[in-house]
Amino acid sequence: MHRQDKMFTSLLICALTSLLTLGHASLPLVINTWPFKNAAAAAWSALQSGGSVLDAVERGCARCEMEQCDGSVGYGGSPDESGETTLDALIMNGDTMEVGAVADLRRIKNAIGVARAVMEHTEHTLLVGESASVFAENMGFIAEDLTTNKSVNIFSEWLKGNCQPNYRKVCGWCFRINYFFAPGMIALDRDGHAAAGTSTNGLTHKVPGRVGDSPIVGAGAYVDSLAGGAAATGDGDVMMRFLPSYLAVELMRAGVDPSAACKSAVSRIKRHYSEFFGAIICANTTGHYGAACNKVPGLNKFHFMVANSETNTPVLKSVDCF
Repeated sequence: MHRQDKMFTSLLICALTSLLTLGHASLPLVINTWPFKNAAAAAWSALQSGGSVLDAVERGCARCEMEQCDGSVGYGGSPDESGETTLDALIMNGDTMEVGAVADLRRIKNAIGVARAVMEHTEHTLLVGESASVFAENMGFIAEDLTTNKSVNIFSEWLKGNCQPNYRKVCGWCFRINYFFAPGMIALDRDGHAAAGTSTNGLTHKVPGRVGDSPIVGAGAYVDSLAGGAAATGDGDVMMRFLPSYLAVELMRAGVDPSAACKSAVSRIKRHYSEFFGAIICANTTGHYGAACNKVPGLNKFHFMVANSETNTPVLKSVDCF
């Protein structure tokens, strides 16, 4: 066999192996962390009705904000040490690389909407604290009390030294057992446009002013329409130190399939924090997707939602943690 023929054969085998690894792809695509089906349905409906990928991500995250998905998103959850609920959110445009984000947002329920307003109506990327809330009010967002009877009860029990059900106390702090975290979402359409976003109310009983990974670009989420998107969920204080979403997207840009990209990003964190709680979802420009998670007590399998032209409805997927 001539040298050129051998080279062609090797390239062909490599290409076929990659396709087998990736599996079948389908666009458009919506994928989000955790089994938040209504969030995925809202995003998918936005795409199907002619909305943009940004519309899809905003509506999907907004649905979780209003439904208070598992108490980790939106108003009435995760009170800090002063009993106040604050919100973080991020949205990113994979075509322009524009980002809008808010952190420590008060009084405004629609955090993802405010994040998009930051992106589209300012030259900035991230607004924080009271100034972010004032910006939102000036943009026409309605100021409301984010506390609820549930969040007041959580805070009151914590002051008494008690943890609510499904929480355990470690070093004086209440940590949730078998818990979900905030949704991260990626949307891609048939025309090559991509967007990603996150929304959360953060860590329960956090020090006031604490900000996790969700509103940090490259940590909570990252997307580039030329490479793909990724979103992370879990222990944000640890995960944000490694920019796992950015790393996963850059790996996909280099040709790594989404599942392997996710696993590599998780493995990088594991080398330093072997017991961290977290997971990542990834999707490339062809609609292939994957996920990976660190295996720790309470997280043996990671569930996420997928909707594409094959399913035409959100479908629950899962991956074994490693």
